[in-house]
Amino acid sequence: MDAVRVYLGSKRTYLVGFLQYLTLHGTCIAYVITTASCIRAILKSNCYHKEGHKAPCKYGDTLYMMLFGVVQIVMSFIPDLHNMACVSVVAALMSFTYATIGLGLGITTVIGVAASSTADKLWLIFQALSDIAFAYPYSIILPEIQDTLEAPPSENKTMKKASMIAIFITTFFYLCCGCFGYAAFGDQTPGNLLTGFGFYEPYWFIDFANACIVLHLIGGYQIYCQPIYNAVDRWCQRKYPNSEFVNKFYRMKLPAFQVNLFRICFRTTYVVSTTGLGILFLYFNQVLGVLGAISFWPLAIYFPVEMYFVQKKIEAWSRKSIVLRIFSFVCFLVTVFGLIGSLEGIIIAKLSS
Repeated sequence: MDAVRVYLGSKRTYLVGFLQYLTLHGTCIAYVITTASCIRAILKSNCYHKEGHKAPCKYGDTLYMMLFGVVQIVMSFIPDLHNMACVSVVAALMSFTYATIGLGLGITTVIGVAASSTADKLWLIFQALSDIAFAYPYSIILPEIQDTLEAPPSENKTMKKASMIAIFITTFFYLCCGCFGYAAFGDQTPGNLLTGFGFYEPYWFIDFANACIVLHLIGGYQIYCQPIYNAVDRWCQRKYPNSEFVNKFYRMKLPAFQVNLFRICFRTTYVVSTTGLGILFLYFNQVLGVLGAISFWPLAIYFPVEMYFVQKKIEAWSRKSIVLRIFSFVCFLVTVFGLIGSLEGIIIAKLSS
């Protein structure tokens, strides 16, 4: 929001703020849903191993979402992003591990399944576009992460280098997982490659991969909710500077940390809201698609491009201006098609449930 305010003015600041916080909240909901699907996958994997691949092995989601919510309420006592280095490192390692496992399993299982009709194929392509867009949600928290860096070297140089490395690695893994996953399962490819049960054996390997996802999401949830926590904290401190409820901290001896009543109430309410909405919307792939479509073009493309025009003083109708405008428009079409496909998927899933 601060970056947009500097380059594009206050009006568009409110729009980017709304979209950013909406996407952060939505990402937390998606993490709740994903965690439950992974825990369920572990239970099903063990069930199939013991009872056979044709066994019913059905498990619910609500309990596991609630357990994840309890864990996040406790994790929300972490003050801010500055105190999350260890959590972030563990989450990154877990992400690397399960992506590698998913890639390896996809390579070893290449069968392919045809879609029932051309229309179904088209809707699945639209959903896939928005899923790809959701795979890069880092843009909505990049400035907040950059703000935690120490200088020298300058924060923007460090972040630029880190972003280039991260984009290269994640693109390689996501593209390979997507391609080999599709080669393995065709149009039946699940949103979470490790929970679709084209993979049955070795069951312990599947369990390990899903456990890595759960550990990654426990840390990842905090990365995406901390900017909201900090924004609300700052706003309330400015609005109510004399309120003890908002500003007073109580020091605890065991364990040694400070407690603030306002933070306890707000952060608990926030986790409950994401958990409740996750229980309400159980459609993993479609929910991710909607979130990806909503956030991709405005936050990852439109605002950065517009700020770049102002910062570099790009002349209208110059070659660079035309190329970037075309690029932005193409990405806008991806967002529109992805949103349509994901909404169609939610409607179909809701009607068939």
